[in-house]
Amino acid sequence: MVTTKKGAATRLRIVEAAAAEIRERGTNATTLDDVGRRSGTGKGQMFYYFPEGREQLLLAVAELEAERVFDDQEPYLSELTSRAAWEAWRDLIVERYRDQGLHCPLGVLIADVGRYSPAARAVTAQLVRRWQECVRTGIEVTQAAGEADPGLDADRTAAAVIATVQGGVTVLLSTGSAEHLEAGLNLCLDRLLL
Repeated sequence: MVTTKKGAATRLRIVEAAAAEIRERGTNATTLDDVGRRSGTGKGQMFYYFPEGREQLLLAVAELEAERVFDDQEPYLSELTSRAAWEAWRDLIVERYRDQGLHCPLGVLIADVGRYSPAARAVTAQLVRRWQECVRTGIEVTQAAGEADPGLDADRTAAAVIATVQGGVTVLLSTGSAEHLEAGLNLCLDRLLL
């Protein structure tokens, strides 16, 4: 348990270094030596803050990256109430993931860390549920405002929107192009908005 500001800062530095290494090299290629070099810490410090080892560190990386996914989308994600708001969110998503490219937190969670850690997979599942809830709420609010198709099932539509973003990010990670992400989101918004 971290009890001091300095300890919390050291732990965060280790987690951020691990996340950066994983974004650049992948989970399998990232070693504790890499994380230590990048964070300026030794293995002793890493095991002090992560006594359960690699699995515990991967879980901390997953938690950090899940928060980054939300941080990257705010305040837009919480304000999905109109056509203009949905379009602004779409534009932000496309721009952020295009700019982040191979180093996006969503890619780290879904395409890498979650595959190697059951605990990280649980964090990813929680992220998807939370994200879907935000999108579903936005759909319901937009429907109530008369700017979205009232016949759409808000939860199913939210699930489709999240799958579209995740699929678009996966294609972006494979090709370097955000074209599929943008096209998918455009189709979702065309179907959703009046």
